[in-house]
Amino acid sequence: MQPYERHLITHAHHPIAAPLHPHSVLELLERALGDDDAAELRVLDVGCGEAAWLLEALDHFPGLRAVGIDINAAGLARAAEEARARGVADRLELHELSAADYHAPEPFDVVLCVGSTHALGGLLPTLDALRAYLAPGGRVLIGDGFWEREPTPAVLEALGEGPDAYADLATTVDRITGAGWAPVYGHTSTLDEWDDYEWSWTGSLTAWALDHPDHPKAGEAAETAAAHRDAWLHGYRGTFGFVSLVLRSTR
Repeated sequence: MQPYERHLITHAHHPIAAPLHPHSVLELLERALGDDDAAELRVLDVGCGEAAWLLEALDHFPGLRAVGIDINAAGLARAAEEARARGVADRLELHELSAADYHAPEPFDVVLCVGSTHALGGLLPTLDALRAYLAPGGRVLIGDGFWEREPTPAVLEALGEGPDAYADLATTVDRITGAGWAPVYGHTSTLDEWDDYEWSWTGSLTAWALDHPDHPKAGEAAETAAAHRDAWLHGYRGTFGFVSLVLRSTR
């Protein structure tokens, strides 16, 4: 029986676990890493999942060395397999542990945490935690949600969040700058990027359920995909936004 790993299925056609097109991902990496593709940089991804960001960076920056940490063993195994297939495994370290348990032997030039701030208590606590890993003059690439418009009760119910879980974009950036960070680049995900992400997420899981009707998790997968699709289309589409920022410390 084929194992059921929902995260691996939902991101089968959209490896970046965030509403970003490939060209947006590359632009963010280039802004964070610089324009010298031969530079010997050290990069850390906190909550790396299947290490899609790191694999993209390793493909484009031959001097780069990367470390990814995550608690999902299946995602890390997929990342290691993909790294071997791309010929970059010798430049990638993967650790199955929480961010709180990782102790870096030396600081990193760039630290990433995109779509995983919940694991460290939210946006500002995450930035506080990432600062400890960062070399002087280094950059953080962080991605998190914000309210495009004031959420309705239906949106909050769909997301399982309270109205204070996020702020609008301007307030979000104000909080970041107030915490001692300066944005040097940013990208606000478009509705097209959101739609591509959500159709990929729900579509991949729906297709898996249809292709594996005898699997004990097939019914659960189909129901999860339908519920997620309804929450998106009837709830947070156009209200819940996502911003990715390249930051430098001002402290």
